[in-house]
Amino acid sequence: MSKQRLELLSPADLEDCRIPLVAEPLSADQAERLAPSFKALGDPVRLRLLSLIASHEGGEACVCDLIESFDLTAPTISHHLKVLKEIGLVTAERRGTWVYYRARREAFDLLSTVLAVPGGVAA
Repeated sequence: MSKQRLELLSPADLEDCRIPLVAEPLSADQAERLAPSFKALGDPVRLRLLSLIASHEGGEACVCDLIESFDLTAPTISHHLKVLKEIGLVTAERRGTWVYYRARREAFDLLSTVLAVPGGVAA
C-alpha cells in the first residue's frame, strides 16, 4: 500500500462513498479509495487489534494492554498499529512512555454504511 492511499480514509474526503454497495455500484475511484481500508482489515492481527481497541473500556487501549493479547513481538504489534493509524481507522496519543489507541467511529460508520444492506433488499 502506498502512503498516498493509506491516508485517504477521511470521512469528509469519502463522502461520495457513503452509498451502500447494494444501492449502486462503486465507481472505480470510490473502490480505489475504499480498498486500502478493507485490505488493512483483511489481516487477522489488525482486525483483532481494532476489535480490542474498539471494545476496550472507555473506547481506548494502551499499547501495553494490546501486546499481552498476542504471541507476537512488540515491534510486530507496533507495525500493525501503525497501519491501522495510517489508514485512519485508529488515532494514537502518547502519554508518557505509552501510546493509547482509539478507534475512529467515523471510519467505522463509513465502512459499515458501504456494507449496509437495507431491510427488504436482497444481497
